[in-house]
Amino acid sequence: MIHQIRLSLAGRFPALTSRDFAIFWLGHLLSLVGTSMQNTAQPLLAYRLSGRPFDLGLIGFAFALPTFFLAFPSGVLVERWDKRKTVMILQAVMMIETLILAVLTLTGRIQIWHIIVLSMVLGIATTFEITARQSMLIELVGSEHLPNAIALQSTAFNMSRVLGPALAAPLLLILPSNGEGWIFLLNALSFGAILISLFSVRLTHKVEPILSNQSIARDFLDGGRYILAHRNIAAIILLAAILGLFGMPVMQQIPVLAKDVLAQIGDTKSIVDARNSALYLALGSGALAAALMIAFNNSAHRRGARLLMGEAAFIVGLMGIAFLNQLWFAVALVALMGWGGVTQFATMNTLLQTQVSNELRGRVYSVYLWSFQGIAPFGSLLIGWMTQNLSLPTTAMVCGLVCLIGLGGIQALFPAVRRSAA
Repeated sequence: MIHQIRLSLAGRFPALTSRDFAIFWLGHLLSLVGTSMQNTAQPLLAYRLSGRPFDLGLIGFAFALPTFFLAFPSGVLVERWDKRKTVMILQAVMMIETLILAVLTLTGRIQIWHIIVLSMVLGIATTFEITARQSMLIELVGSEHLPNAIALQSTAFNMSRVLGPALAAPLLLILPSNGEGWIFLLNALSFGAILISLFSVRLTHKVEPILSNQSIARDFLDGGRYILAHRNIAAIILLAAILGLFGMPVMQQIPVLAKDVLAQIGDTKSIVDARNSALYLALGSGALAAALMIAFNNSAHRRGARLLMGEAAFIVGLMGIAFLNQLWFAVALVALMGWGGVTQFATMNTLLQTQVSNELRGRVYSVYLWSFQGIAPFGSLLIGWMTQNLSLPTTAMVCGLVCLIGLGGIQALFPAVRRSAA
């Protein structure tokens, strides 16, 4: 019986047959749960401190701005560094940043500018860490099981988006005065899980760091020429850029949706907190469903259709915010956006990782990262400003129309994206 279960798991999730990937995946999952708990509590804390939707966009701007400046050099540098050691050092930096945030909150000294500055520090570390970690996956599982490893990474991330809000909600209710601080402290401790897992793994498919005699700028230009020579990759990066500028930053306004758009007479802080957690839980549930679907079946011939379905679901959910008046409707739309967002990004990530050569993987992924996260700070500011001055429903409708025109136009101009994924 146990042997049959193992064979079944190996068939569905071949990457987990690697001892080292399984250890890393579990440690990363535990750390991600802590991060998701913080991502649920921090916007609530920030919105309560200032009461301005623009500040939610400003925090997103501070977090993503380092990617705008550092994503390109990060891809070149990561290829020259030992990737496991790089991830370990950066995870330790992120642990320290979160611990500072916890102490400030628990001692009652937290101010909105603290959150903004610490978000920028976290953004700097994250820019390098994501590129290094994504480039490290092939060293754990090899090229054969890389698509499944990418899908399982996405599954872990989206499992945490379900578990995080579910665990954060009771803490916020039980500890209404300083629940956010305790959540930040738990997140700081959770970084220990991924650090322990990285100490334990062996890189059986290790790619040695590149010893380049060229300058960083010339190495990066080589990566740029590679992207321009491969139209499918360039089109995927354009798709990600539109989502990063006009789509994903709308998610940062969930506290506005919970507190203002869905406001009811007699609302208390606990009711708003519970409504906010429910929306984040819905977002994570939709995302997890998408990740599991891809992990169970990531066959190449379905990727083109899946990319189109993800785009359609995300745009429908985004534009549907303009018509919200009930919590159940909001939960359904946010879940649809979660499903669509993950379906798109997981599919695009798989396409990139499976088409790029090892020596250019870091450089190409860094451009992809820049395309949706590097320009996101400007999207965060724009959407924060629009929400504060035009209302969230109007902002969502405008952004949904922009995504519809932009994503639809790229799919029409670059049909090879679908063919290469089909």
